[in-house]
Amino acid sequence: MEQTLEQNKTFIRNHFEEIVNRKNSAIAYQNFAPNFIDHEEPFVGLVSPELVKQTMEKAYVKYPDLHVTVEDTITEGDKVMVRCLWRGTDFSTGKKMEFKGFVLWRLADGKLVERWATITPPIR
Repeated sequence: MEQTLEQNKTFIRNHFEEIVNRKNSAIAYQNFAPNFIDHEEPFVGLVSPELVKQTMEKAYVKYPDLHVTVEDTITEGDKVMVRCLWRGTDFSTGKKMEFKGFVLWRLADGKLVERWATITPPIR
C-alpha cells in the first residue's frame, strides 16, 4: 500500500508524539518494521522493535520530562526529513539537556524501515 506524502509526514509526526512525548514505547511494535535498519548511533544495523522499546523506556527513566518538538518536515517519495529539538532533565542530576537533530526516515508499507540521523551534542 503506497502512502501519500502527507500521510508519511503525519505518520512521522505522530510517531515522535507517541514514542517520545506520550512515552508510549509499545508503539515501536506498530511503527517499526521487523527488518528496520538504523544507519546511525545508537544502534547501527538491524534493529528490532523490542530494542527500540527498551531503549526508549531507559530514556523515560533518565529524562522523565523528555520532550521532542518537530520543527520542520520535508517529504519526498518514501522519505521524510525531520528537524527536531529534544529537551529533558536528567533525573539523577537535575541538569537540563537539549539537543537538535535532523532525521531522515524511509517508510515502506506503513512502517519505518530505515533511519539516518545527525544530532548536535547535548547542551547541559
